Amino acid sequence: MFDASELNLRNQRVQRLYTILFAMMTLLLIVPVLVILTTLVVKGGPALSIDFLLTNPIDGMTAGGVFPALVGTIWLVALALIISVPLGIAAAIYLSEYAGDNWFTRIINLAIINLAGVPSIVHALFGVGAFVLFFRFGTSILAASLTLAIMTLPVVIVATRESLQAVPFAFREACWNMGATRWQTIRRVVLPNAISGILTGVILEVSRTSGETAPIMFTGAVFFSPFLPQGIFDQTMAMSLHLFVVSTQVPGVPEELPYGVALVLIGMVLAMNSISVAFRTYLRGRKKW
Repeated sequence: MFDASELNLRNQRVQRLYTILFAMMTLLLIVPVLVILTTLVVKGGPALSIDFLLTNPIDGMTAGGVFPALVGTIWLVALALIISVPLGIAAAIYLSEYAGDNWFTRIINLAIINLAGVPSIVHALFGVGAFVLFFRFGTSILAASLTLAIMTLPVVIVATRESLQAVPFAFREACWNMGATRWQTIRRVVLPNAISGILTGVILEVSRTSGETAPIMFTGAVFFSPFLPQGIFDQTMAMSLHLFVVSTQVPGVPEELPYGVALVLIGMVLAMNSISVAFRTYLRGRKKW
């Protein structure tokens, strides 16, 4: 048997061992990210300039900038958010606040899980069949954004549902005891207190939609276009597809150009995520519990 001092020493050694173990696991996650970012900055930094951001590709895409692809990516991400976020929040509210535990809701939950695990190329083929051909949207920003929205919908639903369920049930009971309806309680109490968690799903969606290539390659993105899109039924360039093209399909591309495109794409994602994280932190700080 250990006495008190021996037991404390043993617990301290175990605690130190686990601390070192978790620190090493954290480093294993952080180091590859730092290596990737450092490589992009070192090799892509020389390509960055104001002209690189604000000019079109020229000389067979071996020179020039990324402006059409940058604008096209903003179109795709923004429209996908407009489509998927309201639909995902509405579905999460139904599943969390209204639906009971029955065979129908279990089928819906199973469908959400399966949808999250479908490869992006399968979503691309679905987008071609459903939006390009059946609904006759053609290869357009609308078709590509709808495909991205369907692909990222499970992320929004799961994040929103977990956030709604994290709101204490006592909040709901207090509102009901005051005579508020279920919808008034959701709209004025539950959703405001869950908004920071909902934004987590939005952040994840922005990151994924910005970097997807296969779903937009078949539904709305083009190899090259010198013109900016004028509406949702136009085709557009996109950063992820442009990176694929200049990296693999165009001969004679300077070494720094693909790295510069990748650096701009990473920077754009980080900028949008930073804005969302700052807004989420602000809202979380206003919680009363």
